[in-house]
Amino acid sequence: MAGATDAPPAQTPLRVVLLGPPGAGKGTQATWMTRDHGLVKISTGDILREAVAHGTRLGRQIQSRIEAGNLVSDSTMVEIVQDRLALDDAKRGYVLDGFPRTTPQARALDAMLADPGLLTILLIEVPFEELVRRLQARRVCGRCGRNADPGLAEGIRCSRCGGSYVTRVDDSDGVVRQRLTVYLEETEPLVKYYDGRATFFRINGNLSPTQVTSQVRDALATSRQLADRGGDAAVKATS
Repeated sequence: MAGATDAPPAQTPLRVVLLGPPGAGKGTQATWMTRDHGLVKISTGDILREAVAHGTRLGRQIQSRIEAGNLVSDSTMVEIVQDRLALDDAKRGYVLDGFPRTTPQARALDAMLADPGLLTILLIEVPFEELVRRLQARRVCGRCGRNADPGLAEGIRCSRCGGSYVTRVDDSDGVVRQRLTVYLEETEPLVKYYDGRATFFRINGNLSPTQVTSQVRDALATSRQLADRGGDAAVKATS
């Protein structure tokens, strides 16, 4: 007979994929999820920009593609994520921001996981022209690459390293539109790949951050209930 001191069964770690074009607000949502759920945020964009800033072999390889608004190859992205998910901190749960972006990347991610049905996929949707407006207004720290908070006054320096905020090289009008177009073309098959899962949620990102967060909280609660009921419950039957 089970004793009073028996520990409750451990919850399945949350594993979240944040989908959405640049400027959709994925970083804002990832920040509170890491704080409230103890997840680690894995941003492939941050990993790539850090590699470029430090002039590593990977950074030199991808710099011209990033500045031209093109996506990095599937094989490179899969290698980066696989190495990152192997670290101990990812075992307690994570938020993937920027991966997968293509169906081959999604299949590779499923292959990395013991049960892909327990992956929560959040698609943040924002109209194209609103994305262009947001990206052209976006500033980042010229030293460490951290994004400035929306509406931050001019002259305020980065709270992480004291650097100055600047407009990113890849946020000019032409490059922004190119990057968004490439993203939407590349990810349309990805959305179809995930759309049949019970743990796939569409989030209206054309609202205030608080309203977007409310939708994400509801989606995570639903996904958690499905995960606790077992992997079979987390995948829809497709016709």
